[in-house]
Amino acid sequence: MKLIGSYTSPFVRKISILLLEKGITFEFVNEQPYQAENGVAHYNPLGKVPALVTDDGEHWFDSPIIASYIELLDIAPAMIPHEPKAALVIRQIEALADGIMDAALASVREQARPAAQQSETELLRQREKITRSLDHCEALIREGKIATDSVNLATIAIACAIGYLNFRRVSPGWCVDRPLLVKLAETLFQRESFARTEPPKA
Repeated sequence: MKLIGSYTSPFVRKISILLLEKGITFEFVNEQPYQAENGVAHYNPLGKVPALVTDDGEHWFDSPIIASYIELLDIAPAMIPHEPKAALVIRQIEALADGIMDAALASVREQARPAAQQSETELLRQREKITRSLDHCEALIREGKIATDSVNLATIAIACAIGYLNFRRVSPGWCVDRPLLVKLAETLFQRESFARTEPPKA
């Protein structure tokens, strides 16, 4: 099995952690999707990471789809509940965390533009998305809908989103007034799967 991705992508990190937590052996192929010449499009016509190549030569892309495929392998521990509505709840939290990652990536790309071309309106829009989503995650934990010591697709996705915020210094004050999210992140960051997938220091 091959995982096509970059070491800095939070979406790729999410899939790497799922594979590591399940003890699935895989080869990591480092590809930079934003470079003019890259091999990502060979595996995903959209030219986006992650992409997964199975031992049978099947290609899967888009991190929620890849996560679903990994779960279909029925290798413990389960990261998505079998009960349909419970699974849907986990997938919605995953979608929320993925949205935080998308907003952070959009912020990073906007700030990479020449200063005169940057849109403060766009940066504010992305910051507001991140703020609302983090507040919602904190509320879900407070209401007992997310356990800070649980390891599943939802908590892994949230921790990967927070890890990316830290890595790219997006929303540097995200931890203020969100003690439950801090606890969740600190708990998961101590796991070997997170330590092994920490993005390289610039």
